[in-house]
Amino acid sequence: MAAKQPLSDVEDGLLAHLNANAEIPDSRSFASSLGVPHKDVEDVIKRLTAFRIVEMQDITKETWVLTDEAKGYAARGSPEVQLVAAIPPEGASKGALKERLGDVFDIGMKAAAKNKWIGFEKGNKDLVLRKVEDTRDELQEQLRRLENGEVIADKVIDDLKRRKLVTKEKSIWYSLKKGPEFVAKRKTLATDVTREHLKSGDWKDLEFKDYNYGAQGQPIAIGYSQPLLEVREAIQNIFLEMGFSEMPTNMYVESSFWNFDALFQPQQHPARDSHDTFFLKAPATTTQLPDDYLEKVKQVHQSGGHGSKGYGYDWKRDEAEKNLLRTHTTAVSTRMLYKLAQEKTFAPKRYYSIDRVFRNEAVDRTHLAEFHQIEGLICDYGLTLGDLIGVLEDFFSRLGMSKLRFKPAYNPYTEPSMEIFSYHDGLKKWVEIGNSGMFRPEMLLPMGLPEGVNVIAWGLSLERPTMILYGIDNIRDLFGPKVDFNLIKSSPICRLGL
Repeated sequence: MAAKQPLSDVEDGLLAHLNANAEIPDSRSFASSLGVPHKDVEDVIKRLTAFRIVEMQDITKETWVLTDEAKGYAARGSPEVQLVAAIPPEGASKGALKERLGDVFDIGMKAAAKNKWIGFEKGNKDLVLRKVEDTRDELQEQLRRLENGEVIADKVIDDLKRRKLVTKEKSIWYSLKKGPEFVAKRKTLATDVTREHLKSGDWKDLEFKDYNYGAQGQPIAIGYSQPLLEVREAIQNIFLEMGFSEMPTNMYVESSFWNFDALFQPQQHPARDSHDTFFLKAPATTTQLPDDYLEKVKQVHQSGGHGSKGYGYDWKRDEAEKNLLRTHTTAVSTRMLYKLAQEKTFAPKRYYSIDRVFRNEAVDRTHLAEFHQIEGLICDYGLTLGDLIGVLEDFFSRLGMSKLRFKPAYNPYTEPSMEIFSYHDGLKKWVEIGNSGMFRPEMLLPMGLPEGVNVIAWGLSLERPTMILYGIDNIRDLFGPKVDFNLIKSSPICRLGL
């Protein structure tokens, strides 16, 4: 078939025509003269233009083209004419006509009735009768004229548009003339020296294609760092620079004792409700608790001690033994402080952790049920709230977050307590990024830590600082099943520090 003519033949024909006539005013007409699709000619034109063999000028025009429905009418006739032609002299039932004509029946009935070409038998509206012998198919004529590129009156176009038989299409073709590097026959330039060239010796006569040293190479298939991991590593380095040691955080499942009770959090506290915490069904409880320390925690809850009145309720061991998915990494801090208190000689410590925690929360643009918590604590003699604020400002300034606010807050295990806020330029508001405070004596002294030893601590999510640093306004775009991998690929390296 002519449409499958090789592109090399199309190229030869185009160059020969330009050599003889100097220009081609219309690439569409030229494609028709060769009997090939215009797309084949377009491919050749673009290739020759790249070698400056020809120069092209775009010609753009918006034209009306037939829809698929209209092409059917142009070939077989309009629905109204098809309908009239299907009615025998004695008439036909609507059911018989619909079965014969299919989808065009309803359209044909309306148009034919409007033209008064059909009628109905008196007393029998189901029998359709012809009222004319001959019909002129003006619609088919209009569609064929438009299909052949003829100019159609605006009124006719409006009628065809109303019937959704035409649509506007942007057409692009080209006018051509000789370029500065024009040749009647283009040589195929070699790109490599092959074994056959060396054996035959014809490499001496080959013309080689110039190498484009400015061209981009193929993209290298590499991995990309998730923004959370970038910020996690940066925060970990900050902790290490500030002299902190990492705590082991490999226990996602924790007992209520270490997660709540050891932190002087009462057993009737709302955070311990199933609406806020994920409790385990199996194993539902643990028995691996230090009995002597457990008794001291029970005592301080029920009747107080160390200057405290306690909560004055009946503390239950069964409640403390319940297993759960840890709601904060402070459970890890509690274990580490208890271990530190068992040492014969107290030594000041700086601990940190970064790992996952779980809370039964409603998911929205700033909250997840599973997220990462960063925790830092300093244990030493004579620490004050001023020390805590100073450490927080130093810590966050190293992260590049200098817009901080502190707000008084309540925590069962810290007093005084502060919420930490940072300004989010994307959300245009202050966003809570963490909590902080000084651990209460009711938590520290039952562990066995010496009098006068204070602990300042803070916790924050990993996700929210990452959102601020990367300008992300929806936490679900950062972590979870809705993460866009293009976001990860296009994210710049996070620049930390001032």
